[in-house]
Parts: sequence; C-alpha cells; structure tokens
Amino acid sequence: MSIVPQETVEVIAQSIGINNLSPDAALALAPDVEYRMREIMQEAIKCMHHSKRITLTTDDVDSALSMRNVEPIYGFTSGDPLRFKRALGHKDLFYIDDKDVDFKDVIEAPLPKAPLDTSIFCHWLAIEGVQPAIPENAPVEVITSLPDIKKPEQKIDELPVDIRLPVKHVLSRELQLYFNKITELAVNTPDTDLFKEALMSLATDSGLHPLVPYFTCFIEDEVARGLNNFHLLFALMRLVWSLLQNPHIHIEPYLHQLMPPVVTCIVARRLGNRIADNHWELRDFSANLVATICKRFGHSYGDLQTRLTRTLHKSFSDRKQTLTQHYGAIQGLTALGPHVVRRYILPDLESYLGFLEEMILENKQKEITRHEAWRVYGALLRASGRSVYNLLKLFPVLPSQHANNVLRSKFRVIGTSETHKGKGNEEEMEEKEKGGSPMVVTEDVEGEIEGESPRVKGERRKGKGKGKGLRRTPAYLNQVWKDDLNSGKLVVSLFELFGEGIMSFIPSPEMSLFL
Repeated sequence: MSIVPQETVEVIAQSIGINNLSPDAALALAPDVEYRMREIMQEAIKCMHHSKRITLTTDDVDSALSMRNVEPIYGFTSGDPLRFKRALGHKDLFYIDDKDVDFKDVIEAPLPKAPLDTSIFCHWLAIEGVQPAIPENAPVEVITSLPDIKKPEQKIDELPVDIRLPVKHVLSRELQLYFNKITELAVNTPDTDLFKEALMSLATDSGLHPLVPYFTCFIEDEVARGLNNFHLLFALMRLVWSLLQNPHIHIEPYLHQLMPPVVTCIVARRLGNRIADNHWELRDFSANLVATICKRFGHSYGDLQTRLTRTLHKSFSDRKQTLTQHYGAIQGLTALGPHVVRRYILPDLESYLGFLEEMILENKQKEITRHEAWRVYGALLRASGRSVYNLLKLFPVLPSQHANNVLRSKFRVIGTSETHKGKGNEEEMEEKEKGGSPMVVTEDVEGEIEGESPRVKGERRKGKGKGKGLRRTPAYLNQVWKDDLNSGKLVVSLFELFGEGIMSFIPSPEMSLFL
C-alpha cells in the first residue's frame, strides 16, 4: 500500500483541472507518485552530501529534477518559513498558502530600498581593558550576569553560542608592592643608591616574569609623557637594561613594546628641558641598548635590525632634522656594527661634512649649534675610525719589508718571494748574493716588467707560451688582495676628510705600510 493516499492524488488532479478522475485511476497513480518522489529525494540527498552539508535545501531538489530531466520548479526563493494550511475536509492534508499576485499591483508598487553592499568594518573590542558600549559588542550587563544564570538547553536547529569571560591576571601582593616600589623610585628618586640596588635586583632576581608586561607598559607610557624629564628617561632606559640582563625573564614577546621608547631616546628632537642635561650620554646608552637587542634577538626576528637600520638611516639622511637627531642616528648605526657604517654612513660622509661646515659657518654666534655640530663631527670620526680599524684587523699583521723585496704591480702589492718560483727566481737570488743592486720591479699595462734581466724576461715569455710561467693566483687570494687595496683607498679618503684625526684608529703595522 502506498504512503500517498488516494485523496491526495484526487486533490492534486483537481488543482490542475482534472475533475473527473476515477477512484481506480487515483489508486493506481498513488504508488507511482510515491516511487517518483522517493527517486527525486534520493538524488537530492546525494547532492546535499556532495555539497558537504547536513541540511537539505530547495537547491538540492532542483538539482535532482535537472538530473532526471524533469522540468524544474519555477519561482523565487524566500528566507521566510513556509506557511502550510490544512485542506478542508482532510485531517492530514496540508498545502502552502501561495497567493496569486496581480502583475498590475507589482508594477505600480513602489520600488524597495536597494540592499547594502557586503562590507567589512572594524570596531574596538576593548580600549585599555574597558569594553566600549557600541552595538557590535555584547552589553556589559549580559556578560556580568552570565555566571548567575544557567545555560539554557540548546535546540537542535540553533547554533551554539560560546561567550568567554575575560581572564584576570592575578598578581600576588608581594609582586604588586615590588612593582609599585620600583616605579616610584624610577619616577621620584632615580639618582639614589636605593634605585641602583633596585636595578640590580631587577637584573638578577627570579620570579619577576609576571611583572614584565606591566614594566613594558609603564616604560612606554612614561617615555611618551616625560620627554622633558631627562632623569626619568635615563632611569627608564636603565630599567630596560636590567630587564634585558635578567636571565630568568623571557622578554622576547614584549620587544614590540620596548623598541619604540628606546628608539625615541635615540632620535628624539629634544630630551630634557635644561641645557645642563647630558642627553648625549642618554643617546649613547640607548644606542647600545638597541644593539644589544638586535644581537640577542635578531635570529628570532629577521627584520628587526633591517627596520631599525632603515629608521636610523632615514633620520641621518634628512637634513631638515636637528643635529641632535643626526647624532643619535649616527650613534645607533655605529652600535649596530662597522659593516652598517660602511654601507649607510661612509657613502654620504663627504656631503654631510660639507653640510656640517656650512652649519658652523652660518652659526658662528650660536655657541649651542656649534657645539652640537662638533659633537656630530666627533661621532662621525669615531664611527669612521672604528669601521676602518675593524676592516684592517681582518688582514694578518705583516712584518715590515725592505724595498728590494717588494713587487709593485698594476693591481696589487706583493712580495717577490711569492712569484718566480722557477728557474728565473734562482738566478735573481744568485745575482742578489753577488752584490747586485736592489731591484724594484713594476708591471706596466702591457704586462712587461721594467728592470728585469733579459734572461729572466725570456724565461718568463717562454713559460707564458707553454703555460708554465707565473703561477695563477687563487681566487680567494685575489679577493683578499682586492679588499686590502680597498681598505687602503678607504684610509686615504678618510685621511683627506678628517686629516690626522683618523690616524689614531689605524693599527701600527698597517700604519707603517700606508705611510
């Protein structure tokens, strides 16, 4: 027996205009209607599974009708729930209340409002720990009253909603007193011995890691507010130094909060409000801080030193900024290493020294500006000297050689003991033992060696033709000689810019060679 009753078939027949359908025909059509319905629903369920869904939709039914080459159901979908009405005279028969719509009424009806475009916008979940009262956020009353109300049972058709309460960071009473005492000393009495002992405690004691986010927020806020208080700024930088020295503190997650105040103490326009404030020392100390941070955490943050170098170089290249800012940028680049100096400072050194000279000449009556200019000049001299000293120390210390042992060629300066290892060299040594005059050989553009004996020259040409002449120099040795030659040119150029002041940075053995 079919689950589709005979009456249903008769009602459907009457709805399409067939009023004289016999009961036997309706009874015979009912099983076939059931079979077709089952077939369509099975295809619709397959479409639902292939779409990775668990809810059957009208689109699945349309897809099933299309797969069976059945004319689809025309119309439009609606988000409103379907409204069924009971058929008159039938207890278990329902139909959808689908009203007939007149086209004239549809045309004359006013146009609806255009739907809003899909867009994404941001809103604050919390500002400094306080949730703003905006429609996008849940009301505070709802969040606070959640623990007192039991969760209602979730219905099957409703999606579960999980509202998590904010987590409180609980500090012990001892840690709170410790934090308050440290911050009070930093703000009120940064020059006392008690504050120095507090810094030592902060750099060595264990169990202080829960206070790190509070110290970073305190340092960031106080630097932003206290740029006119030199003693406070210096005390805050010493706090940063102590935090970095403590081996029991994992400070790496808080570097994004510590770097801005430290960089501010390097390149800020003005630090302190008195002439007697030694802001130069504060800039030097902060530069060493950023160098320490880059050295320790550069492997974890690959772009840390790159971004810092870009910021400092931008401050150094901007001629509109003050000389104090230029000084801080130079000290920061110098602290990052000699290779940074050679790449970012030395290429612009000559033009910047010309700019300094103009500043000094234009401000002869302004003693403060002239003092700042000489400070910047000293920073440039120190940066250039350390850079060239580091470059010269890369090469081995060579003993001083006599003039007769030096071969001056077009590309390099080498000892004669490194060339002519064959027969020609032995004959030269014999001539030298007999008291011959010392030979200083130079190679011209065409490869001829002036002052060379005819026999040695012939052997060299003969060996060159057979491929057995002078030995080819290894590539790494050529590179070493090239770097050595570049270092010599660098010393000469720095001597032309700074004069004898650069000589104090050149080691004694290299000094004898270049002189």
